[in-house]
Amino acid sequence: MLSGVRTKRHQPGRGPLSPGSRAGLGAALALLAIVAAVEFADGPRTHYLALMAAAPFIAASLASWRVVLAVGGLATATGVVFAMGEPGAPLVTMVNVAAIAVSTAIAAATAGVRQRQVERIDELTRLASVAQQAVLRPLGPQVGTLAVAARYISSTATAEIGGDLYEAMDTPYGVRMIIGDVRGKGLDAVRLASIVLGSYRHVAYERADLRAVVTDLDRAVARNVGDEDFVTAALVEERGGTLTIVNCGHPPPLLLRRGAVIPLEPPAPAPPLGFMPVVRPRVERLEPGDRLLLFTDGLGEARRDGEFFPTADRAWRLLGHGTVADGLASLQTALVEWVHGRLDDDIALVLMEYTGPRSVTAAAVPSWEVGATDG
Repeated sequence: MLSGVRTKRHQPGRGPLSPGSRAGLGAALALLAIVAAVEFADGPRTHYLALMAAAPFIAASLASWRVVLAVGGLATATGVVFAMGEPGAPLVTMVNVAAIAVSTAIAAATAGVRQRQVERIDELTRLASVAQQAVLRPLGPQVGTLAVAARYISSTATAEIGGDLYEAMDTPYGVRMIIGDVRGKGLDAVRLASIVLGSYRHVAYERADLRAVVTDLDRAVARNVGDEDFVTAALVEERGGTLTIVNCGHPPPLLLRRGAVIPLEPPAPAPPLGFMPVVRPRVERLEPGDRLLLFTDGLGEARRDGEFFPTADRAWRLLGHGTVADGLASLQTALVEWVHGRLDDDIALVLMEYTGPRSVTAAAVPSWEVGATDG
């Protein structure tokens, strides 16, 4: 529940200066020092005093309003000192000093508005991140007969929020997983992802046939999106060592088996959820030790200098050893290094390993055959 989550809010003006405040303070002090040095070298007549009015505005671009006031106070005091040292202190000199004081007040007010906006954005970002964490529950380390790990890699450093989704559950019809990608980003994408996951968590327990699950999810998406919105998704079921996959416009999962990497393409293409997909299941027989990588299209689109990340070529070396969590950590490290830390899209990753049959009586019948029999 979000009401049970508390975030530690930054108290402005307390503790050490932020990097932005330090940068603003440094730039403003540098300007004051330069103007003071030139003014001092020029003699008793104050020709450059008015330039000190720029110091608080420079500070206001990065620093807090308290820092701006300090800079402005120092600039005003410096101006007064130079004015007192000038014989007769003409009216223009006093006007310049007054201009520095007025500039300080305006710059401090501007910095205060900017600071409040930044704090509000930070708070909304934290709340959005908490909301997504509530949508994407942690997976693993074991779900039924599968070792499972998942990772969400955000394309921005400021917020881990987007429309990528995943889930894995142990149901009466075997272990079922979904991975999907909502068109778009931000809170609207998170809202639709939560709708898809909420519907999936219900119907995955109720429907024996994965195709019926797809139909229910498609209806849920169609009721909550516009004409051009959609959700790509791949649904996976492991039942007694038999793997069944239905794909709705999503990148095909990769099967890792004894050093080989096999893309599990669907028997026929199907459109995303929201466009009434008619899917044909793909069925594979699993062997103990087989691993399956599910991912969103951000992985396939990650590139540097126009060259895409070679997922299939590196998959076994990165994912075929250690635990499934270790494998995803290796993949993320290699991916971030490949793109030099700059991703264009969020990425969701789920890696599972089949550890063997649950029992000798486990049925090796895929759900689409069960559904056909029940019907």
